[in-house]
Amino acid sequence: MSSRSAAVTPDLANLARGIRAGERALIARAITLVESRRADHQKAARHLVQELLPATGNAVRVGITGVPGVGKSTTVDALGTSLTGKGHKVAVLAVDPSSARTGGSILADKTRMARLGSDPNAFVRPSPSSGTLGGVAAKTRESMLILEAAGYDVVLVETIGTGQSETMVADMTDFFLVLMLPGAGDELQGLKKGVVEIADMIAVNKADGDNIKRATTAAAEYRGALHILNPKSANWSPPVITYSALTGAGIAELWGQLVLHRERMSKTGEHDALRREQQVKWMWSMLNDRVFARLKSNPGVRSRLPAIESEVAEGRLSATLAVEKIAGLLGI
Repeated sequence: MSSRSAAVTPDLANLARGIRAGERALIARAITLVESRRADHQKAARHLVQELLPATGNAVRVGITGVPGVGKSTTVDALGTSLTGKGHKVAVLAVDPSSARTGGSILADKTRMARLGSDPNAFVRPSPSSGTLGGVAAKTRESMLILEAAGYDVVLVETIGTGQSETMVADMTDFFLVLMLPGAGDELQGLKKGVVEIADMIAVNKADGDNIKRATTAAAEYRGALHILNPKSANWSPPVITYSALTGAGIAELWGQLVLHRERMSKTGEHDALRREQQVKWMWSMLNDRVFARLKSNPGVRSRLPAIESEVAEGRLSATLAVEKIAGLLGI
């Protein structure tokens, strides 16, 4: 064993011990390790996750998305606080947009989870997406496993609500919740984006005060529209509910539907089948990331890429032949 490996191993052992003991500082340190772009950190993170793997897999994994302004963070705060009050340990991974210049994370989500952020039975972690969907898939999933090993039995993954990160989050969670607004003009706008097609439930937020009637109307329209879509499972038809993250009305029903879904999917074997499928997808996603990183770091390829890109951009070289050229440089 090299001196470098010997130096890393005790730290990983300490991290694994602290995570299993629920030590928040070490949990945060482990997630920072997972998010690091340094090659040695990435290698250490892979070994750490492997070490923790037997202690993972028991949490309820929930993906939450919705258009900006729908109240995702407020919903997470209300739902999470309700669950910790019932004895659950709740972890939140909020995937934030990143600064294109600095790569830094916008931490506004955490400030909107005031109650949950100070709850000793909750762990809130805003994570930068770094502008890459692959980063969302790999880092968020590894962070989720760390939190499960730490004893958190509910993991909520909040997406930024734009782009295609929703599909990736749906591929790493058991239940995908889509939040909608009442009276937003075109009540069926979500159907056009396709995100509703992967939803396990639609919840119309802000059903309070003068909005109650509009929320009820919107929910009825979504129920009607869902009838024309093929459900993901023959054993589950996505329900549509109304609730208010502000007052807490409907939060209990929201969680009740999640529990019912888990019970039904577990009984039919679909829950375990989904988890197995997700594990394999994760493997291929990680492999793609590693191969692409190797390609970009290869000196011979890196020096030739600008010229090849120019040829493709100028129409002098087809994309198909360009790929063949690059593959030839890699010997594959």
